[in-house]
Parts: sequence; structure tokens; C-alpha cells
Amino acid sequence: MKKEKGLLIVLSGPAGVGKGTVCNALRQEETEIQYSVSATTRSPRAGEVDGVNYFFKSREEFEKMIEQDELLEWAEYVGNYYGTPIDYVRETMNNGQDIILEIEVQGALKVRDKFPDGVFIFLMPPSLAELRSRIVGRGTETEDVINQRMTVAKEEIDMMKKYDYVVENDEVHLAVERIKSIVTAEHCRRERLIEKYKELVEVD
Repeated sequence: MKKEKGLLIVLSGPAGVGKGTVCNALRQEETEIQYSVSATTRSPRAGEVDGVNYFFKSREEFEKMIEQDELLEWAEYVGNYYGTPIDYVRETMNNGQDIILEIEVQGALKVRDKFPDGVFIFLMPPSLAELRSRIVGRGTETEDVINQRMTVAKEEIDMMKKYDYVVENDEVHLAVERIKSIVTAEHCRRERLIEKYKELVEVD
């Protein structure tokens, strides 16, 4: 019987919505889901580790990765590059394991062009006021950057129509349960299983 290919799960949403927190909580409960580490040129935040949270690159290093076609997608966001190294994603899926990408909206839409059968989930804040509060609470951005992020957030929320699912991050554990339900349902979709089970009805 054919081996089922792993799912590519793409989680994105506006900055400050809690993508990283939700992903970390999901990984603790669903240990079989692999996490794709993105590359970025932004500076590490307190507690972030190179190769675990991100691959932290200089602009020169990142631009070399672009030139050598080593990225599944990349985007420039508020003055920094973000991108997904492609080889690890393909290898993981071909081994039958699910992989989740936590990326910006621009990047997610580029991935959709290359992997239309991926599972695209948009993480929504309960409100724009709550989103701003979360960004301010980080204490890592200036007022100008916060305003930039809020302007971009409104544009990104308008792009939610290009996603398969929308999950509100009102409480982390509830958001995680919703995502787990989506993944379970996607594994049961007829389109994903038809090739695997064709051989059961094939006649010699």
C-alpha cells in the first residue's frame, strides 16, 4: 500500500497574534509534527536560539540563499528578510511526516503557489486592540514600528480569504485544539487517500 505523504501545514497571521506561542504549544502536544525553522535577518529576541527559533543570517548571507534558490519562499517585512529553507520541507513530507511552517502572510501566499495541496491556516487576534496590546507588551519595538505593524496587520487580515481555515487565538490551548482538529480532518480527506487505497480495488 502506498505510503501517505506528510502534510504541509502553513500557519500565518499578523505580527503579534501569537504564531510562535501557538506553534510551541502544538509541538508539545503533537510531537510527531516537525517544525520548519525559518531564516531571518532580524536580530534575535531574548531567549531565542540560532537554529532552534530561526536561522539568524546577515543580509549578505540571506541574499546568497536567494540567488542559489535555497528558499521555498522569502519576503521582506518591516525592513528584514524572512524565508523557508526548501530541502528540509521536502524531505520531511516525503518521509510521511507532517511539517508546520510558521511564516508571514506574504511568504504563505508564495508557498501556496508551489504547494497548492498544503493546509493553510490563518491565525486571527480577538480584536485589533488586543493585537496592539500584545505587540506593545513585547517591549521590543518602537512606537513607529508598532504603527507600521498595525497598518500591515489590517492589510494581512484582508488576505485571510486566500486561506483554507481561520483560527482565532483567544486562548492558546483552544487555538491548539482547533488546529489539531483541522490536521486530523485533512488526513481523512478523500483526495489525499484515494491513491493510497486504489490498490484495494484494482483487478489483475
